[in-house]
Amino acid sequence: MTAEAMTGADRRAQRFGIPASVLMEHAGTAAAAATRALAVERGRWGTGSILVLAGPGNNGGDGFVMARRLARAGARVVAVLVSTEARPGAPDASRNWDRLASEAEVTRMHAESARDLAVVARGVEKASVLVDALLGTGVRGALRDPIRSAVEVVNRARSAGVPVVAVDTPTAVDLTSGEPSEPVVRADLTVTFHRPKTGLLTRRGAALAGRVLVAPIGIPAEADRA
Repeated sequence: MTAEAMTGADRRAQRFGIPASVLMEHAGTAAAAATRALAVERGRWGTGSILVLAGPGNNGGDGFVMARRLARAGARVVAVLVSTEARPGAPDASRNWDRLASEAEVTRMHAESARDLAVVARGVEKASVLVDALLGTGVRGALRDPIRSAVEVVNRARSAGVPVVAVDTPTAVDLTSGEPSEPVVRADLTVTFHRPKTGLLTRRGAALAGRVLVAPIGIPAEADRA
């Protein structure tokens, strides 16, 4: 489905009585399981910290759920809020950011500028896995800092051999057309939710997404229909 269709299905799921917070929990849990499986497959589980770069929206909220779940599974996790604001703007993302401080042994960082991202980039090649939870369905137009610099950190890590897991879509890939902005994340694995997205099946989008895993998150099939 397209990005617009997915947004509609997500909203209609809430009319079926499934809160957005539950969908976020399911999405983050599924993506965490896929990340752990990739780390084990590559022989990297437990070899270094998992670095989660998360934006201030719901895509970042999925990343915070992942961080909590991965920490509970025994991983060392560093979660970085990449935003000019001190807290995530999306309410469910904000709640999951807070839960990292109270319910999980996760190192939290806040990167609000390119300079902050330069600090995060130091030693990034030692990460076991890097998670891209920066921007999801709503990405539009050219990227601005600090998100732009965060994408560069992701690709620097991948160039050093660190596997990259993208949440829903590699940041800057349009989920409808598959056309990217620049810079764009190049992922080894993309965990997308509910249905395959058209943008991950096009030539450019597919090349940037790497292996694509579609994870169910509890949206009923009836929610696909307007």
